[in-house]
Amino acid sequence: MRRTVPGALALSLLVPLAAGCGIRATSVPVDAGAAPSRVGCVLPDDRKSPEGGGGASVVRVYLVCGARVSPVERKVRMPGGRSSARRLPVARQLLDELRQRPEPAEDTAGFETAVPRRLTVSGGTDGDPDEALRLSEPLEELPPYALAQIVCTYADTAAADAEGGVVLGGPAGGRATGGDDAVSEAEGAEGADGPARSPLRRYECGTSLRTHPRSAESAGTQV
Repeated sequence: MRRTVPGALALSLLVPLAAGCGIRATSVPVDAGAAPSRVGCVLPDDRKSPEGGGGASVVRVYLVCGARVSPVERKVRMPGGRSSARRLPVARQLLDELRQRPEPAEDTAGFETAVPRRLTVSGGTDGDPDEALRLSEPLEELPPYALAQIVCTYADTAAADAEGGVVLGGPAGGRATGGDDAVSEAEGAEGADGPARSPLRRYECGTSLRTHPRSAESAGTQV
């Protein structure tokens, strides 16, 4: 029996020694920091960039990813030129892209859209400047991320003004004159005796708006 004591004693001394070498004898989980995110807001390298041609153009559409809005490229059949006559058709085509679900590669990378599918855009009404566009919902009722998406997607396109800014408003309070720019009842017109028209605001797609889309709630200057 005495000959087994040294062996038992040696074994008892090895246990704390092993613990001191980094071998944990506990089931308490180790905090190794936050798990890596699967969302990188970067499209895969093997995704082929769209190319223009066949009447289609490559446009940049801003989607939500993480806490910011970032551009992705889409191949879209767009009206040509930057004349005022093209402003509304271009705005409608781009808004249609924003309302759609992200493409599979975009979705996998973490991109999404906050723009409501029911949202429509029309031209300005009587008294509005030529570059004005009116949305079917009041600006203050839109998700700020959606407003940031629209502003940045429209900026520097035919939907913007000469300096690349975007003039937006909510539904017009009175009926506009006829023509392609008229505000239809389906898009929010309420007649001349309806409530006062929604004020217009001019926005720019600056770094602050792209990186902090919530700032869209207070961004822009009244026209």
